[in-house]
Amino acid sequence: MLKFPGIYSDIIKGAWKRTLLNDEEKKKTQKSTYRRRSPAAGGIRSDRIHRHQLGPLAAGKDKNRPPKQISDDWRLVLVNYENPVPEDYTFTLIELRNDQAVDERIYPDLQAMFDDARSEGISIIVTSSYRSYEDQVEIMERFIRDFENQGYSHEEAKEKAEAQVNRPGYSEHQLGIGIDINSEDSSVQSSDHAWRWLHENAWKYGFIQRYPADKTEITHVINEPWHYRYVGKEAAQIMTENNWCLEEYLETLR
Repeated sequence: MLKFPGIYSDIIKGAWKRTLLNDEEKKKTQKSTYRRRSPAAGGIRSDRIHRHQLGPLAAGKDKNRPPKQISDDWRLVLVNYENPVPEDYTFTLIELRNDQAVDERIYPDLQAMFDDARSEGISIIVTSSYRSYEDQVEIMERFIRDFENQGYSHEEAKEKAEAQVNRPGYSEHQLGIGIDINSEDSSVQSSDHAWRWLHENAWKYGFIQRYPADKTEITHVINEPWHYRYVGKEAAQIMTENNWCLEEYLETLR
């Protein structure tokens, strides 16, 4: 039996491919195919197919502000408050046991990080990973409603929500390489304890804390000690040694 010990279970649950749509394709009904991996062979079982509807994953693009991708390395694609998910961005997702999913290219390093954390008594879990455009819309609307219920006007609520949640089409979660990590059981071990371990060690596996407290003026996102982004081991080491966020590192590549 082909096994992948670690994060959630011994076996990766499945994989499927998504291709982001351009404006013309958004107008049509597009579907992707999800095929479960065979635990025995590690291959694709074509007899178990689930049709999944694709949404306008790259919508929200500001036509007056074209994306400024500095690197063509998929690990360094820049998605932030002013750079939308590239419309031609393509990747394959691996689904984990608890219905989370990540780009299959980051799985080996993610697995190694979780295995090493657990060997040191740090029990962690991915609580949020890949999100579709529709998922991001739902989250944003929920945050806006919550702030409105606190007495803020719609515009005030929207502004506060966007300080905590990236706009649909502008979220790294749509890339499959941005993940939220917390303690697996907060009653046993606090997430703060887990985040300290990640802060000190994640770079060794190619991950960076994407939104540090001292970089909010650059990222335009509040401190998120739980949100990690895969950039590759070399870039992660350089960013950590220089205390750079992704935007600062990419500027050095110009």
